[in-house]
Amino acid sequence: MDINKQLNDYMNYINIERQLSKNTSDGYKRDLTSFFLYVNKEYNKITKKDILNYITYISKEKNAKTVNRHIVSIRNYFKFLSRKGLINEDPTDDITGLKTPKTLPHVLSEEEIDKLLDINCNNAYDYRNKAMLELMYSSGLRVSELLNLDVNDIDFDMNIVRCFGKGSKERIVPLSNIATNCLHDYIYVYRNTLLKGKITNTLFLNSRGDKLTRQGFFKILKLLALEKGINKDISPHTIRHSFATHLISNGADLRSVQTMLGHENIETTQIYTHMSDNYVKENYNKAHPRSKIDK
Repeated sequence: MDINKQLNDYMNYINIERQLSKNTSDGYKRDLTSFFLYVNKEYNKITKKDILNYITYISKEKNAKTVNRHIVSIRNYFKFLSRKGLINEDPTDDITGLKTPKTLPHVLSEEEIDKLLDINCNNAYDYRNKAMLELMYSSGLRVSELLNLDVNDIDFDMNIVRCFGKGSKERIVPLSNIATNCLHDYIYVYRNTLLKGKITNTLFLNSRGDKLTRQGFFKILKLLALEKGINKDISPHTIRHSFATHLISNGADLRSVQTMLGHENIETTQIYTHMSDNYVKENYNKAHPRSKIDK
């Protein structure tokens, strides 16, 4: 059985017609190659039982999230074959993913956020980092939204930031006075030194005068967390989660938080009410003197 022959048309379809990223395309290819090596059959002879046996097989070594990714890869492949009329029946019909335990995202406490944002600014990079993190915590922007901002997206008169989220949908989010002041210092005093003679409206620049990358931002965040002694698994999304959790725990309206985060559905935002409950309980247990007495 020639696996490449079985996959060629499909890989051309997802690369050329759907224009999926290389990482996504490579992931599909790995999952499907593993599947074909296991079943060892031509695509038109594969049955539902073969697929269920494969799911059982990989479930012994892989977690539910990884198994579900394989299921999606297989399902999409057979839907492609069905649309092309290459198979009479889709063997993936009625095959569902495994249930995965719901986990709450990591958040920083207000004290940890204060530590992280307490940056001693000595040069243009420090002022950039301070402005970036204050903006992110003030607005709850996704890292991609943050790094795609132009200088003109900050409105100092209105204290707002204008960004484009998923589906290129525009939204306007208010900014704290601290974030606005930090952005003003960075833009009007220190940003020019990072331009390196280049002409660009990109707000946050790297050492070459180009747009800062996600990897660059992640590295900055990790180093700052290490420097501040914050021993948590921290990522750019941690700041966004902390923004939402702190707002709700301090009485913000759920709909307002939904709008600021750019969530399509209120159900997505509701996870922060549970996180807020946990956050309040943790603070209570740390702060209330009688919560520390042994039972």
